Amino acid sequence: MPKPFFVEALEKGDPELLSQMNSVQEFAGRDGALPAKVKTLMSMLGDAILGHGDGVKAIAERARGQGATEQEIAETVRMAFVCAGMPGLVTGTHAFRK
Repeated sequence: MPKPFFVEALEKGDPELLSQMNSVQEFAGRDGALPAKVKTLMSMLGDAILGHGDGVKAIAERARGQGATEQEIAETVRMAFVCAGMPGLVTGTHAFRK
């Protein structure tokens, strides 16, 4: 999978910030007080609320890789609708794109 454009930009423009971002992503990707899968679904919800369809799609795939069921993904999309109305729902449906 190719690197996202912003990763390439940070590699060249601000490697220190890239390192800090990677640390935060590592935290989000491992179990803590919340299981990693739950944190990933929360990230997907955030991207849906913010209107980042490609992010929703990518994060849904990561959640599936962590064992998220289609029902858990669908419920997260429903929460996007609860939290952000139709815009959240429309963006959230990118989770079903494969």
